[in-house]
Amino acid sequence: MIIFVKTNLAMNKTGQVLMFISLILWGTLIGGVMYSHLVYFPPYLSRLPESNSLITGPFGIQDGHFWMLLHPAMILTLLLTLLANWKLETRRKYILITMSIYALAIISTFCYFVPELKAFADSMHSTIPANEWYQRGQTWQHLSWVRGSFMYLGFVFLLIALTKVDSSSDIPY
Repeated sequence: MIIFVKTNLAMNKTGQVLMFISLILWGTLIGGVMYSHLVYFPPYLSRLPESNSLITGPFGIQDGHFWMLLHPAMILTLLLTLLANWKLETRRKYILITMSIYALAIISTFCYFVPELKAFADSMHSTIPANEWYQRGQTWQHLSWVRGSFMYLGFVFLLIALTKVDSSSDIPY
């Protein structure tokens, strides 16, 4: 019985630590989303193909490294967080909601957002008129704000999960 209690407490502490790590990574993600949408995308997508100079050449902004490092870390951490908190039913529910939101965001990113970004990057070699690039860029930004709003919602659900505790101990660790 004592071994079970110690194991259970250790698992709860691990779950708590993983929740904090997931929240830090999630905060990093939405910080990157907000920065990109306020600073980077408006000038980049407003004057394609001329504004392509922001991402081309030796001094072009290459933010892909940031996203390619962050997303695998988030996926791994969220999975570990879910496993470590599995026995806490309410916490598990909110973590699963967060993971569902994230999965939908990733699917939409790979199906629409990344292909459009690749098209924008190749706009210098296209015969598409500038006004059409402008429209596509504006559509992309508006839809990306919607996606970003869902990411904020995922962060809120993860914060709610952090507040949920095991009813038998009334402590979150």
